[in-house]
Amino acid sequence: MKIAVFGAGAVGGYFGGRLAQAGEQVVFIARGKHLQAMRRYGLKVDSIKGDFTIQPVQATDNPADVGVVDVVIVGVKAWQVPEVAEAMGPMVGAQTFVVPLQNGIEAPGQLAEVLGAEHVLGGLCGLISFVVGPGHIQHAGIEPFVNFGELDNRPSERAEKLRRIFARSGVTSEIPPNIQVAMWRKFLFIVSTSGMGAVTRSPIGVFRSLPQTRNMLEQVMQEVFDVAKARNVDLPEDIVTTTLAFIDGLPADGTASMQRDIMAGRPSELESQNGAVVRLGQEVNLATPLNAFIYRSLLPMELRARGQMEFNV
Repeated sequence: MKIAVFGAGAVGGYFGGRLAQAGEQVVFIARGKHLQAMRRYGLKVDSIKGDFTIQPVQATDNPADVGVVDVVIVGVKAWQVPEVAEAMGPMVGAQTFVVPLQNGIEAPGQLAEVLGAEHVLGGLCGLISFVVGPGHIQHAGIEPFVNFGELDNRPSERAEKLRRIFARSGVTSEIPPNIQVAMWRKFLFIVSTSGMGAVTRSPIGVFRSLPQTRNMLEQVMQEVFDVAKARNVDLPEDIVTTTLAFIDGLPADGTASMQRDIMAGRPSELESQNGAVVRLGQEVNLATPLNAFIYRSLLPMELRARGQMEFNV
């Protein structure tokens, strides 16, 4: 398969790098200094699963130069999805399908609105990674995985073929029985850890251990669970308990990408995470007070990062 990875950052750089390392035909859509470094020095990935460098690397900032591909893996931030959906048009042919790996649950719908639902799968991934510098990715925690599937949950050969390709590259991959449930499970985890990390400005090991903040963490997850149920997503009844247990096993110094972006003064996925819980809850007349508190508390910094407010801190 010819694979385009739109966004070569912490997510796209890692998974696209593993696919390229395994010999797959991969082209990265990147930009700026990151693209320049990749072209000159290759893509360097430091990983707890083994370091590697892809050199030479196929990379461009112009999707039209790539042409039609078999699959597009979308690795940009959640708030960038509507923009890249328009930009990836030249790579999408009649048989092309698109797999979003964003934090959040709205990316498939945003892509389908532009490209057509027949071209879009649901998807999610898991790993702790970040960009060290131009052309350099660090994978610091969590066994990397990707899950994806047809939006109507029917079995499909295209999804199975991609699953096999990921498996050959050493990445754990699965086609869940229900991709919506799988995405909401991830959503419940990432919203709670991102929001709590950003509002407390502390790593996972701190806010999971203090009784006061642990209680808040649990409440954030419970609100996501309640919204999912109200929207007819059949999450397991013990999802909060099992997710807390998973969080307890994560590296104590771990941080979420949304948290790191907010603390660094960069635009973040706040609207797609805690903001989305509030919006989706309002659509079903369900209050989400703690997610609303986190969202509103972080909103001034988010608007400042986007140049919509000016103030000194």
